[in-house]
Amino acid sequence: MRKSSEKKKFNTAIVFEKEMIAPCGMNCGSCLGYMRTENHCPGCRSDADPKPSYCRDCIVINCDLLKETESKFCYDCPKYPCRRLKNLDKRYRTRYGTSFFDNLVMIKEQGMERFLAFETERRRCPQCGSTLCVHRTFCFECGFKQHSQDSVSQQI
Repeated sequence: MRKSSEKKKFNTAIVFEKEMIAPCGMNCGSCLGYMRTENHCPGCRSDADPKPSYCRDCIVINCDLLKETESKFCYDCPKYPCRRLKNLDKRYRTRYGTSFFDNLVMIKEQGMERFLAFETERRRCPQCGSTLCVHRTFCFECGFKQHSQDSVSQQI
């Protein structure tokens, strides 16, 4: 248990907004970098600093083809799906049980509001209601252990 005088290490009361959804389909609001209170990352679409170097140097967010799309999402790119996105998706499906391709399909076919509602439910701790981190298998607030994460494809 954390003492009331201790500073929280993670923000677990996040309201997901469309600006938090990266071009690749990642929900930055559920990212460890976004949730931490020290060295907080403002998210891929933010121009604010400081951003971790891996975000500043990301091939996806800096893609010239992406900048030309109307939606500013990878699904509108003429090279979709590119090698970088395929590698990211494989890593996140394997390690974290979430698919950027599934996320992008839901955003494109069902709209951003539906996706944000899905993410809000999927990333909510069933025990205490806090926001769950995509990169961890437990709740930062109550320690609830996630057994598996529901993929978007099960909801489409």
